Amino acid sequence: MASLDFDLEESHFRAWYAQQSGALEGACAAFTGLVASAVARAGGVEVAKVEGRVKDVDECIRKFVRKYRPALEEGNTPYEIQHYITDLVGVRVVCLYEDELEKIAAIVRAHFAVIDVTDKVSAVESTEASFGYKGLHLDLKLSTAERALPEHAAYAHLPFELQVRTIIQDSWSVLDHRIKYKKSIPGELKRRINVLSALFELADREFRQIRDATAAELLQAPDETAEPAPDGAAADGSAASPSQLHAFSSELNAFTFLKIATHFFKDFEFEPSKVDSFVDDIQAWSRGAMTRARFNSLLRETVGVVKRYKQHFEEHNPQASFNPYTVMRHCLYLSNKAAFRPALRNSAREAFEAWLRETGEPKAS
Repeated sequence: MASLDFDLEESHFRAWYAQQSGALEGACAAFTGLVASAVARAGGVEVAKVEGRVKDVDECIRKFVRKYRPALEEGNTPYEIQHYITDLVGVRVVCLYEDELEKIAAIVRAHFAVIDVTDKVSAVESTEASFGYKGLHLDLKLSTAERALPEHAAYAHLPFELQVRTIIQDSWSVLDHRIKYKKSIPGELKRRINVLSALFELADREFRQIRDATAAELLQAPDETAEPAPDGAAADGSAASPSQLHAFSSELNAFTFLKIATHFFKDFEFEPSKVDSFVDDIQAWSRGAMTRARFNSLLRETVGVVKRYKQHFEEHNPQASFNPYTVMRHCLYLSNKAAFRPALRNSAREAFEAWLRETGEPKAS
């Protein structure tokens, strides 16, 4: 029963917390899984991690004393501590870019009932004296439909706090919490902290802009699938201009590789790190002589033969993988067996050669 006796209510809260610890851990796991699933199903955002935690009992009491006890006792209002701790269970979603914060918030708003929203961006920007991390905090509970499901009965009544941060904001928060006596430190140190906070904010913005610029670079990459004929004619039979001929002689890079590769393998998602490594390998094998036009041409010349071999290979090796990178390695090898011998391991090369001999498949023209 509620009272104004803090020592009594603290004792009651500690007993309640100990009794509920198992249920709280179960709720934490469930809420974390539900949030992760909702974000994954929605797609369109890059998430670094989704994690949950149950707030420590001492931390709960400190929060109550700091935020609620003075006003309640001043107003002579009896209380029970557990009713004021809405973030006993917390879930954190860490995304890559700052423009994804609201996207994630929109996703969870569609799946959970929103109790309250705290916009840390506005909170930090509203005063020059404040330094901290920017992000979104949402107090949530299960939707009416979810609360009615039997599997959620044990924690259907519990609210939870969702924190949405970028990787940069999350890093700042961890470091910021290590700074002691922030309200009392000298002005010079406060200025240094604010400079550091600004650098973190700048990093967030720069990573987003680099992402956007990289995407724009990919969109602007020439479409090699419309290359001019070898005699210098354009695709429509007219003579190619000097600028067109220069473009087709340009070196293969990650952006033009993706433009070509996604034309041949439309349903495959090429990971950026693997693209960079594969293009480096191609240039090493060709001693830096591989152009965009040549790469497109050799794929056109050889991919039909290699796809027939791929079908044969998969029929005899149903557990093995023959992904687009494997197809392209075989295409490179078939186009120039001496230069691109390193593209295939010995066993793969020998199996491919045996199939070529057996089927009498023509060599690349």
